[in-house]
Amino acid sequence: MLNRNRYKQYFILLCVLLGMFGLLACQQVSSGSSSALERRISSYPVDYSHSAPTSRDKFLWPFSADSIWNMPIGSNAQYQPAHIKPAPRLRSDEEYFFELKGDDPRQPVYAPGSWRKRCKGKKKSMKISLPVPDDLIVPDAGKGKTPNNASAFLMPDGRTLVQLEPLARCKPGGPIYGWRYFPNVDIYDAGIGGAHFGSGLSSIGGSIREGELVGDAPIRHALKINLWGKKYLYYSKGIPGYRWPADRADKYAAQQYGGKNPELVQGSLLAIPPDITASSLGLKTQPAKKLFHALQDYGAYVVDDTAWNAHAIPLEHSVLKEFRQTYGYGFNRSEGPFFEDVMKLFTRLSVVSNNTPESVGGGGDPRAPLAPPIHD
Repeated sequence: MLNRNRYKQYFILLCVLLGMFGLLACQQVSSGSSSALERRISSYPVDYSHSAPTSRDKFLWPFSADSIWNMPIGSNAQYQPAHIKPAPRLRSDEEYFFELKGDDPRQPVYAPGSWRKRCKGKKKSMKISLPVPDDLIVPDAGKGKTPNNASAFLMPDGRTLVQLEPLARCKPGGPIYGWRYFPNVDIYDAGIGGAHFGSGLSSIGGSIREGELVGDAPIRHALKINLWGKKYLYYSKGIPGYRWPADRADKYAAQQYGGKNPELVQGSLLAIPPDITASSLGLKTQPAKKLFHALQDYGAYVVDDTAWNAHAIPLEHSVLKEFRQTYGYGFNRSEGPFFEDVMKLFTRLSVVSNNTPESVGGGGDPRAPLAPPIHD
């Protein structure tokens, strides 16, 4: 009786003789007893099986596997062109995340005095205190610099996320400033909402974290982007500037949103269609290629208005230093190969029009594996 290896050899020879039909049958038999998941992983455009994690750190990769921030684009996704054009500048939207310890002194949280002078004015309480180190400093706004500074604090219980925007802390040992409009969320849950004022979406979900734009591992979650509302974001009485999963648009949306595409609003999920490749776009830079695969496999949610003619990508503030040290140039660009690559990505984005609570990412077979379990 022939053993299995000898059997495969004879069968493959027979397949060659029978031609293409036999070759296809050969591939099916020689695959042995591989599972449906293994077959699906082998078909992914990016090699997600290489060094694929079997668990994850909740602070670095938060929320449930079926969260909007972790769900890949599905095979049933319906793509509608977003009609985004290149912008004259690319900017980061820096976000701040802290894993708090119970033994640091608690400090009160107050509403910012104003958008431009955050650590001054009346101390209106946000009715919460945070145990933060005395040396934690986040600068106030400055001339020509009024960053969103969306932030998230994981409380000592290891579950509760407090989210503020715009975060500021100007003096060592002093109070914390930031509006807190959204209720606390559980880091183990879906984590949809947060402190991005333009959309009501998460501060920490979808953010590019330290280490994700360098190295060989793919980015394994959805991203966030900011667009110029005056040029791109749509508003009407029937479509008031947002859609699920966003729960709001900017307060000035009726007056200042000027987009013509009803599909493109706060909360829209954008993705690069599957027929486009990094090669067909002529991408030259490694970080842009990493962004390409994330945008095609997971997409990006519109979370804020840049308020000027720029495209922006929210990321953890420490990413900027790591990016420059690794690649020798800054993330915030108005020229150069990386800038040109990222503008190509924005122009190829389409709206996933059937992204709904019942079909996150459009539904169907996901383009990438679901997030592994949280290890603690």
